[in-house]
Amino acid sequence: MAARAEQKLRTRRALMDAALSQLSADRGFGSLSLREVAREAGIAPTSFYRHFADLDELGLALVDEGGVALRQLMRQARKRIARNGSAISTSVDTFLEYLGNNANLFRLMLRERTGVSKQFRTAVKAEIDHFVTELADDLDRFGEERGKPLYNPRTVAEAMVTLVFNQGAEALDGTRPEKERLRQRLKMELRMVLLGSQVMARHQKTTRF
Repeated sequence: MAARAEQKLRTRRALMDAALSQLSADRGFGSLSLREVAREAGIAPTSFYRHFADLDELGLALVDEGGVALRQLMRQARKRIARNGSAISTSVDTFLEYLGNNANLFRLMLRERTGVSKQFRTAVKAEIDHFVTELADDLDRFGEERGKPLYNPRTVAEAMVTLVFNQGAEALDGTRPEKERLRQRLKMELRMVLLGSQVMARHQKTTRF
């Protein structure tokens, strides 16, 4: 029984990996067919239904995996920040490492974030909202610990995530020099957002924004 359950998990994983492997800059999830995903995974098309009701269910499982990967990224970044203290630089470097290891998973999140399927858009939004919430909590805590509180950490987190996603989309298919320029630009942009929020926090009692 245990061996059968393990085999089922392996086949499910193979199907998810097969779908991811066929995504590219020119091909989105919506263009995949059940038959080619099953063939890539090495199973008969009819066996697909033992693991997913349809391709949409498989896609939603990948979106969920993308959200988990983002939250794991946050935890990894926290540990690195605790060691060297450079929040922006460490977070950007960690994100770009994630991008290099999970390019097609990130492509899926990017595309379906604004795709035609409401079900997918809702799922991606929920995952990004979880990510933003964790980031806002971290920013608020870091700011208080360092005596540099932020003005509206939630809005700061949303702005940062938007920047990271936009720059990440550029980085996916960039050359090494292009990615390095993007790395430096993203660090500068995030520092500008953070500094602006710190200034606003200092003047929020006397200035209206």
